[in-house]
This record gives sequence, structure tokens and C-alpha cells, in this order.
Amino acid sequence: MKNETEEKKRTIDMTEGPILRQIVSFSFPLMLGNLFQMMYNTADTIVVGNFVGKEALAAVGATSMITNLAVFFFSGFATGASVAIARAFGSRDREKVHVAVQTAFTMTLAIAVIFTAAGIPLARPILRLMGTPEDVFPEAAKYLQIYFAGISGLLIYNIGTGILRSVGDSRRPLVFLIFTSLLNILLDIVLVVVFQAGIAGAAFATILAQFVSAGLIISLLVSTEDVYRLNLSDLDIDLSQLRIIVSVGLPAGLQSAFTALSNIVMQSYINSFGSDVMAGWSSYSKVDQFVMLPASSFGIAATTFVSQNVGAGKMERAERGSMHAAFTAAAVCGIIQVLGWIFAPAVIRLFTQDPAVISCGVVFIRVNFLFITANAIDNVLMGTLRGYGDSRGPMYIMIATHVFFRQLYLFVVTRYIMNTPAAVGFAYPAGWLSCFSLLVPYYLYRRSQGFLRS
Repeated sequence: MKNETEEKKRTIDMTEGPILRQIVSFSFPLMLGNLFQMMYNTADTIVVGNFVGKEALAAVGATSMITNLAVFFFSGFATGASVAIARAFGSRDREKVHVAVQTAFTMTLAIAVIFTAAGIPLARPILRLMGTPEDVFPEAAKYLQIYFAGISGLLIYNIGTGILRSVGDSRRPLVFLIFTSLLNILLDIVLVVVFQAGIAGAAFATILAQFVSAGLIISLLVSTEDVYRLNLSDLDIDLSQLRIIVSVGLPAGLQSAFTALSNIVMQSYINSFGSDVMAGWSSYSKVDQFVMLPASSFGIAATTFVSQNVGAGKMERAERGSMHAAFTAAAVCGIIQVLGWIFAPAVIRLFTQDPAVISCGVVFIRVNFLFITANAIDNVLMGTLRGYGDSRGPMYIMIATHVFFRQLYLFVVTRYIMNTPAAVGFAYPAGWLSCFSLLVPYYLYRRSQGFLRS
């Protein structure tokens, strides 16, 4: 009885209680958790940039868009699983929670096998298609193949944290991430600095830490006595729960995958400027991931909050929660905008001491940070819509703006206006702003029609 009581204290029933406090108490550990998760590749970047060289730094940057393609697609599946589990949790249906958990984990194992089997042989051809320079190509290929060899650890951890977050527990994933992120930094130093294993050492440090995090999350899920317990001997796929997961997760995953593909094409524009600009973009990209944490975290919080309250039939509370999340995310990103502009040079110096690379990285930060508030609101509104079960609308809008409009912008600007690193870097804000201009009217339309109507 004591263990069961302790387990329930770690979950958050978002269908009752103060809305803003619940969203913030859920989002803050989530932000910290994502912060430490991003430290995996950021530690690689800092160590590689300072102890291997700018070509290796550029190589890590060149691979990030490709790894994001796989991880972003899987994140859509994890979103669908979270919605299915959160709805069952909100409706107090223990059996449905159990079935959804088993289905989500079984599918994750299958997806991990597919990603590894496809990622290793396709790494080099994709890098060629991106126009990766010859001085960067060998190291980028080596890093990418090692990463895909161990990607299952990352996927298992992500679905495990998705299960916990769907029942309101964002604190224990934070503890695991703090531990494994510090482990990753230690392994980076040992393998790259001490044993001089180069970029391969950084890649091995990352996947070893990911496997540790996967082991920790599996241990927690199989040992808990709460409703979301994972029974490894009971792994199976329930078609009714899989339909819910796919109906939300597939559009979200396709949206993320197409956006990542668009970013890969954008990386080819960056590559055309040479290794200095590539290294500057790589440094900015790592900073960008941290800066987007409030947007993504409050978006996930909105999805969980809305899903639980839809399951409980509390539609008005669901809507109020999404508005709290949007305003709070915008306020936090407004503060980050100011700090980013002021401290841009100091931040880039964390990754490299090369003056040309620092100059490029500062330009990218200052161009893009001015518009991150729009992206924060985009994330929360998309999270809200997915919580209601509408994943197609956000997918269409994201593909139209982050893929087609962004590529149109790059084509026109680089060929007919000015082909400069700053102009190419502005493709990100161009996508955010065009998404905002479409997503807000769409959200208001769905609200006027009733969110749950198809």
C-alpha cells in the first residue's frame, strides 16, 4: 500500500486543481529533462570542437539534421502513444492504460530495428546527397553510422518518458537524464580527450549513455505497481489502441520528418559556404535546441493536459489550460530573446575559439532569436490540437510552412536577392512566422466548430 501511494504522488491528475500550477510543475522538470537530453550531442560538439578541430565540429553539425529526421519521426509516434495513454488515464480506465503501454513499447522495439537496419547503410549516400564537403565527409559518415547502431537506446528511453509524462510524471525522467548526461560528458572526456578516439569516441559516448538511460527507464516501468506498469512477458499490439496512436502519431511523425527533410536541404545551402559557416551553423544549432525548450515543453504539457481532460470530459478546463501554456511559453521566450542577443558571442565561444566561426554563429543567433516567441505559440497550439485528437491540421500547416514555404524562400532569396549565410539562416524564422499566420486562424476555426468534431 505504501509503494502504491508513493507511485501516485509522482503522477499528476490534471483533471482537478489549479491549472497554471499544474502546467508549470509539469513543464519545468520537462524543460530541465530536455535540457539534459540535449547535453548529449552538445557535449559532443563542445569536446569535438575544442579538442579535435573545426572540421570535426562541422561533421557533427552535418549529421544532426539526419539524426533529427529519425528522432523527430519517432517523436510523432511517441506523441500519439502519450495521447492514447493520457486519455485512458483521465477516464480512469486501468485496463486501457495497460494495453496502450504494452502496444506503445512493442511498436518501439520494431521501429528501433528498422531505424538501425536502414540508417547504417544509408548514412553515406545521404551525406553525399547533402553535398557534404570532402574535408568533413569521412568523420560525418563515421559519427552517423555509430549513432544509428545505438539509436535503440534513445528510442526506448523516449517512449518510456512519454509513458510517464502521459500520467503527469515529468520528474523521474529528469533524474535519469541528469545522471546519464553527466555520464555522457565524462565518457566524452575519457574517449575523446584522454584516449584521443576523435569523433568516433564522441559517438560511442553518446550511444553508451543512451543505453544506460534506456536500462533505467525499463527498470522503473517493470518494477512499478502503478497503472502504467510494463510487463515484458505481456508485450503485444492491440489494434484499437494502435489506431489511436497512429491517428495522432503518424501525422505528427510525418510532419516532423518532412520538417527534418527540409532542414537537411537547408543544410546543403549552409554547406555551400564552406567549413567555417558550417561550424558556425553547427554551434548555433546546438544553442537553438536549448532555446526551443520552453516552446516544446509547454507544447507537450498542453498535449498531456488537454488529453487527460478530454478523457475526463472537461472540455472547458482543457481549453483554459492550453491558453495558460501559450502565454507562459511566450513570456519565457521573450526573456530568452533579450539574453540571446546580449550574450551571443560568449555562447558561441563555448564551442570554438576560431574568430571566423564565432562571427558566423553570432549572426545566426541574432537573426533567429528575434522570432522565437512565434514558434513558442505555434508549439503550444499544435500540442493543444493533438490533445484533442486533431493531428492532421497541424501536419498540413507545418508541411506547408516549414517545408514548402521555407524551400521556396531559400530558392528565391539565394538566386535572386542575396546568397549570404544570414539570408539562408533566416529561413527558420520565415517558416515560424508563416506557420503562426496560418495556425492561429485554424485554431480559432476549430474552436468555433468544436474541437472534437471531425
